[in-house]
Amino acid sequence: MRVLIVSHGHPAFSIGGAEVASHALFRGLQAQSGVEAFYLARAASPLRRHEATPLMSLRQGPNEVFAHLDAYDHRWISSRALDELDGPIAEWLRELAPDVVHLHHLIGFGAEFLALIRRVLPKSAIVVTFHEYLSICLNHGQMVKTDRNRLCLRANPVDCAVCYPDWNVDAVWRREWFLKDHLQLADRFVSPSRFLVDRYVAWGLPETRFSVIENGLADTPAVPPRPLPKGGRRARFGFFGQVTEFKGLHVLLDAITRVPDTVWGEDASLAVFGGNLESQPEAFRTRFEALMARAGRRARFYGAYRSDELPRLMAQIDWVVMPSIWWENSPVVIQEAFHHRRPVICSDIGGMAEKVRHGVDGLHFRVGSAEDLADRLTEAMSDAALWKTLSAGCPEPLTAGACASAHVALYAETMAERGHLPAASVASAEGISSTQQDQPGPPARARQGRTARTARTGIGAGRPA
Repeated sequence: MRVLIVSHGHPAFSIGGAEVASHALFRGLQAQSGVEAFYLARAASPLRRHEATPLMSLRQGPNEVFAHLDAYDHRWISSRALDELDGPIAEWLRELAPDVVHLHHLIGFGAEFLALIRRVLPKSAIVVTFHEYLSICLNHGQMVKTDRNRLCLRANPVDCAVCYPDWNVDAVWRREWFLKDHLQLADRFVSPSRFLVDRYVAWGLPETRFSVIENGLADTPAVPPRPLPKGGRRARFGFFGQVTEFKGLHVLLDAITRVPDTVWGEDASLAVFGGNLESQPEAFRTRFEALMARAGRRARFYGAYRSDELPRLMAQIDWVVMPSIWWENSPVVIQEAFHHRRPVICSDIGGMAEKVRHGVDGLHFRVGSAEDLADRLTEAMSDAALWKTLSAGCPEPLTAGACASAHVALYAETMAERGHLPAASVASAEGISSTQQDQPGPPARARQGRTARTARTGIGAGRPA
């Protein structure tokens, strides 16, 4: 079985949960008997493109390839680099002839990549893993309203147009059907959480195509608990992740200032490990810096980290805090924390509440409430037996090998449903048909019944110029 994993980024250049999860799956597949795995990651500026081709190796593994694709419309999840997709990348796909193409995100490649795969590799199985709600939600896939960051319980064109007044209801509707038209080309969808499945089923994707498979972790030794001095306590907290408003760092930084001095003492601290602060809006950066200054010696910001540094950083802390104000799905940092037996203190919503069991392997606090989080931090520092109890309750996360085995079983089942056995046959070299229009009408409902071979493969109906 030949499997191609497609990712919107490579963990060597872009630290994010989806990149780490997709690459761990790739490595896990490489160790599976009878499986030949390949990894295609998107590259973009500031990495420079080759003159002759968008395909590059960048000196990673022998089966790891990069596609330099800069032209991309993030809101529509749509590619503007159709010549690149239908040229060198299409030819590379034909030569590789994978039995399965498994996409983690459509970011960078665009929804049109699904149509290209289906045309170039008509017998191959297509699997898509969702890591957030990007297809559903215009607000960076967070399902958080732009008005005061209130949680969004459902998506519909009217509500979305309220969040984004520059989009009218018709434009939101056309985006939805553009994405659904292309997602229907996938044979199976994978989600690491049941919560995310429910959101996509409510949006309109068929539940029968979904499988819940947790992300697997690379097989690395767990670090032991931090040695405590005589009379010491478990009072070091750590944040790991992207430094964005949706990750709730403002809630955490506010919370630590609310813990009384008599509880915080001289030995407690918060270490913030996270990247991408420089790419955030100026208002967010200003607020973050002000909160860090207010926290004083209680918090330190260490900036971005590489995935291979995580065990060393985890060794320095006792608790992992996830104060996200959006639903999340299945954050890899939760798996990492459990692997190293670090209890997790998290918001009580979405994939976080599904993965972290209150009073068993972590603690929940009311989402967005600095007061409630301060109470949980106080509880963590004041109850001498709590950390030991919760640490012992941490489950052992799914390994990359076990995750890969579960995916191989899914691939085999999907290939059987398509009547396909390795190796894949090669399709004809028909071009991607696409004409970018200024104001085309909404997609006809008749298109819902079109087959995968005849589905629209262009930039997408209704896209604004």
